[in-house]
Order: sequence, then C-alpha cells, then structure tokens
Amino acid sequence: MTPRPSPDPDIGDRIRARRLLRGWSMRYAASRAGISHATWSRIERGRQAADNRFMLADIAAALECSPADLAGMPVPATDRAAAAALAGVQGIRRALVDIDLTEPGTTDASPLPSLAAQLELAGARLDACDYASVTRLLPRLLRDLHTETAGPDRATALRLLCDAAFVASSVLRQVGHPADAWLGAERCQQAADATEDPVLRGYAAYSMASAANACGSFQRGLTLAERAADDLRPHLGRPGGAEMLGTLHLICAYASRGRDRLDDSRDWLAEAEVLARRTGETTTLGMFFGPTNVNIWRISIEVDEGDPARAAEIARRVTPAAIPAGLRQVYYYADTARALARVGGQDREAIRFLLTAERLAPQHVHTSSDAAESARTLLERSNNRAAGADLRGLCERMRIAV
Repeated sequence: MTPRPSPDPDIGDRIRARRLLRGWSMRYAASRAGISHATWSRIERGRQAADNRFMLADIAAALECSPADLAGMPVPATDRAAAAALAGVQGIRRALVDIDLTEPGTTDASPLPSLAAQLELAGARLDACDYASVTRLLPRLLRDLHTETAGPDRATALRLLCDAAFVASSVLRQVGHPADAWLGAERCQQAADATEDPVLRGYAAYSMASAANACGSFQRGLTLAERAADDLRPHLGRPGGAEMLGTLHLICAYASRGRDRLDDSRDWLAEAEVLARRTGETTTLGMFFGPTNVNIWRISIEVDEGDPARAAEIARRVTPAAIPAGLRQVYYYADTARALARVGGQDREAIRFLLTAERLAPQHVHTSSDAAESARTLLERSNNRAAGADLRGLCERMRIAV
C-alpha cells in the first residue's frame, strides 16, 4: 500500500525537532519506536501521514514526550468552552493531590445526598462531552467526598469518591492530560480498594489501564486490565460483574492493538462480544457495555492499520443511538469518518459523519488530533477551494488552514 502523504507537515517538523534536540540519528530514533528508518524518514518529510494513533504513540514514547506534543492540536481561540475545560485542569489536579485517604479532609462538606446529586450531574455532563462543566464541578466535589469518607456514611462516601475520581480521570484524558488522568485513576483505585468491592476494583483498574494507554504505555495498560479481569471472574454473580468484565476485555483489546497484536486484540473483542450477548445493552457504572459498544470499540481498533473497510462495514450495522451517551456516540462518528476517508471514494459520507460528531460534541472534536487529521485529509483531497462549504466551515472552526 502506498503511504498517504500527511496533510499536516507540522507533525513531521515537530518529530524532527524533538529528535534533533536529543542529538539522535533517524535510524536510532526509529529503532526506539520499533518502526523502519524509511517510515520515520517519510513521516518527518511529510510524505507519510502520522494519523495512526498507535504509531504516533510509539514515536512519542521513543522521543520521550506525549502523543499530544507531536499532534500539536491547539484549542481554537473561538471555542471558549474548550478553553474553559483546559483552564479547569489545574483545579482538578490540586484536588486529586489533596484527597489522599491516608489524610483527613478539610472542607465543610455538603450533605451526602447533595454530593451524590452533584456527582450524577458531573457524570451526565461527561457523557454529553461538556468538559468545561465537568472541570468546574469536580474540584470541590472531590474534596467534599473525601471529607465525608471520615464520617458515619463512610461506605457510601467511598463509593461516590471512587466514581468521582473515575470521572476526573476520564475528563483529564479527554482534554489531553493523560499523566494527570493516571493520578485520578490512582485515587479511584484507592477508594475502590477501601470498599473491598471486586466490581469497583475492576472499575478502577479500567480507569488505570485507560490512563496508561493514553500515555502510550500499552503494555502497562494490558497488564493492569488483564490482571483485573482474572481477579473479577470469580465474582461474576455480583451485580455488574459481567458488564465490568466485558469492559475490561475491551480495554485489553485496545491495549493489545497498541502492542501490535491485532489477532490478540480481535480475540479479546470476541470474548467481549460473548459477554455482551449475555448482558444486552446496559448502563452499569456508566460503562454502557453491550453489543453496540463492543462494535464501537471494534471500529476504533480496526481503523488504525487493521482493516478500515471492515471498520466501515461494521459501522453500517451499528445504531449508535442505542447508547445514551454522546461520549461513546462521538467516537462512533469520528472513527467511522476516519475509516471512510481511508477506504476512499466515500468522502461525502465521511464529511457528514465528522459534522455529526461535531454537532454531538464540539468540545471533543475541536480538540481531537484524530478528527483534525481526518478533516485535513478530506480538505487536501478535495483541493481546498473546491471543498464544500460544510467542510471548509468545519476546518475553520478547528483552526485548520483552508
């Protein structure tokens, strides 16, 4: 297959600048990333696209930086909500540092039912991809729940704190702060361990594996999720046990793909599919595990050097509205757009899917390097000036030169 030229040559420039800063030859850097010298050279020169999230993670790991540093996706100046979400990161970071369960809380907490209602709102805003609202709600909520874990309703407060830390880790990943997401996942794990609930421990392990994957540490993500799945299997009779095990299989599939083990990845997906037939569509712990979500993960995994045509075919059989969460639906539309753009001859449909993703979750799409690369590819292929008004408008909103 002929390598696709990169519509964003700045990625190659950033890779080259970081390599030269370390004084490394191209061959040495490529060997660290586990790719060929010729591939690295083509990427640096803008002759080959670097929009494969797994390859970009390998290059970032080789250069000792984050994938976001190489993607260089800016927050559009006109997107105030996305900017507000990023501005809220520091507040969540400080709260996560403060809520160590080995230390007492220091806030005058609101009543626990009020905190539970605030947490439900934060979860709903995350599902709607309203990251600005989530980052605004979380700092005080995390501290108040931490305080309540020393009160008479410790068991309930711990479960709520586990969920709040999970939400914190999730939103930090979505806005491009995977290392902070790891801290959130650790706090989630700390609270889950204190409950001694094996299902919540699996939930926290999923959070940690997701953060590890977001950092490009796919082997660590796989180890954490696989171990948690083994620990959870004896407890499938518990409420949520099967749904959580299936979700751990999904994160194992993603991590395996990150380790270039596509066959293993497909095996994990097949195991998840078996569980999904048993559970049906669910909302347990906000994971939305079920047949629809398994297929959305399958699309995401296949689109990156698996089989984009297969991803597009799977997408045609999926009804994303079966999951009442914009966060899962936006991945369906954005990844299907990438698959359609790679298959070729379906650019009009790919543009429609990207615009649908933006309508569902503008904060997500406007800060997504994957979505930006898809938009650039489609714009370049349509010869810029000949591009339709809808595509040009999307690119302008994403600060992509038109």
